[in-house]
Amino acid sequence: MASRLFAGLVVLMIACVAVGWPAHSAEETDTNEQLAKQITSLLNQQKEYWNAGDIDGFMRYYWKSDDLTFSAGGKTRRGWGETLRRYREQYPTPEKMGKLTFSELEVRPIGSSAVLVLGRWALEREPDPVSGNFTLVLERHAGRWLIIHDHTSREVITEEE
Repeated sequence: MASRLFAGLVVLMIACVAVGWPAHSAEETDTNEQLAKQITSLLNQQKEYWNAGDIDGFMRYYWKSDDLTFSAGGKTRRGWGETLRRYREQYPTPEKMGKLTFSELEVRPIGSSAVLVLGRWALEREPDPVSGNFTLVLERHAGRWLIIHDHTSREVITEEE
């Protein structure tokens, strides 16, 4: 019985794809575009704080909770305070912070109160510019979008490149 139900669902899914059933209605597309603009604006505000050398301002967009997670360098850190400490250790001066840019942003809703963001980041600084990818999960808390999880990777440049 369960296998027939599963097979029926698979056939239905294939049929939907074959007839080109739209994945999103026009209303959903408009809502998704508005959401993407909101999140992009938030990230631009965050970037402005970073580029002004203001880590505390940059951290305004992270969930101020012990449940915040930040993954980088093969480790996952927990908590807003720990994330702030890491940023302050890694970037103790405006020169180390450099100028931050984001690119290739993709914003995808996850239900009605969460968003997945994929993108690239770059720090222009002398003598060692750096860049990489990031994945953010944001949730709406008290009407504000806040980062609840950040997974950031840094590109490794080898001598042969």
